[in-house]
Amino acid sequence: MLYNVTLKEGGSEAELEKAKQDAKNEGGEIRHVYKIIKGFTVEYPDDHVTALKSNKDLHVELDGPVRIQSD
Repeated sequence: MLYNVTLKEGGSEAELEKAKQDAKNEGGEIRHVYKIIKGFTVEYPDDHVTALKSNKDLHVELDGPVRIQSD
């Protein structure tokens, strides 16, 4: 599964870098690093994402299609 990980307001760049390294160490593969916002997309097994979600400085969400209109 793909997850978008972004740094919450007030979080440090060091925390984001640590999150990237932690994700790699736990078998995740960084698919994209954002330049405008502070974050990245990681491909990660579902059962491993808990470590990232427990970090108070990060926002983690499942990647998926973005819709701007309802059907």
